[in-house]
Amino acid sequence: MSQPLDGPRPGRRIFVTGAAGFIGSTLCDALLARGDHVVGYDNFSTGQEPFLAGARASPGFTLVRADILDEAALAAAMAGCEAVFHLAANADVRFGTHHPRRDLEQNTIATYNVLEAMRANGIKRILFSSTGSVYGEAKVIPTPEDAPFPVQTSLYGASKIAGEGLISAYAEGFGFHGTVFRFVSILGPRYTHGHVFDFYGKLLADPTRLPVLGNGLQRKSYLHVDDCVAALLLALDRAPAPFEIYNLGQDTYCQVNDSIGWIGDELGLRPTLEYSGGERGWIGDNPFIFLDASKMRALGWVPVHGIEQGVRLTLRWLRQNQWVLESRA
Repeated sequence: MSQPLDGPRPGRRIFVTGAAGFIGSTLCDALLARGDHVVGYDNFSTGQEPFLAGARASPGFTLVRADILDEAALAAAMAGCEAVFHLAANADVRFGTHHPRRDLEQNTIATYNVLEAMRANGIKRILFSSTGSVYGEAKVIPTPEDAPFPVQTSLYGASKIAGEGLISAYAEGFGFHGTVFRFVSILGPRYTHGHVFDFYGKLLADPTRLPVLGNGLQRKSYLHVDDCVAALLLALDRAPAPFEIYNLGQDTYCQVNDSIGWIGDELGLRPTLEYSGGERGWIGDNPFIFLDASKMRALGWVPVHGIEQGVRLTLRWLRQNQWVLESRA
């Protein structure tokens, strides 16, 4: 029977769902670089083969192509692992109302399946990617983990908070050790969806004009993927409690218009901005996201990249890897 992890110990066998995704593939590389063995699990519905090129060259990496909704395949693949990073999810917040069952299946039921596969294999340690969207339109800014809980404003957020609830219940009922991360939006190499991706695609199609959802005054915080993964690894080694929630975000924020300015500067463009109007770009779009990440910082985590730097580096990577735009079209 696998036991809960206790401090840094390279050479462990770690299971990663969503391994071919943006954050998942970056995490796989980081785990392998520090000497862990990784079992990557992905159905490649949105994951990208090239993101795993480095990992697949490592003898410490095993790739399993299967769906999290396939309970038997999931349990078999997880055998022998000591901890699980559960990153696989439907991250399509904006169009959640177009296919509400997708969030239920790919986020909530998938998390239940992961927990049951862990239980079948005697694995007690899970680290889960939730979202800052669970705070809805928070009344407390910056928002701490124990802020008064709001009405959910997106199906994505609702499905993630259901996953958090399942993990906390398994921690209480089955002695699991669960760590939940509530992210702001993540940027950086291998980025495949989000505002930089959307704006760049629109400007490639027409450099003279840029449609912008909302009024451009929405205030957002963004985090570079390397800083995100550094927090995940730190929590794997140091998170002390049987169940704990950590916000991940910068200690500042920007307006959408600021980001548009940085993108235009990188591209040498000054397009006409065409706003759809209102302070929300879509149903569930929070006009002000700013999380208090002091709890994670108390473990020793310090983000290296600022928001502007993250936006610019993301765009530069997209310009060098335009195949991603075609693959996600």
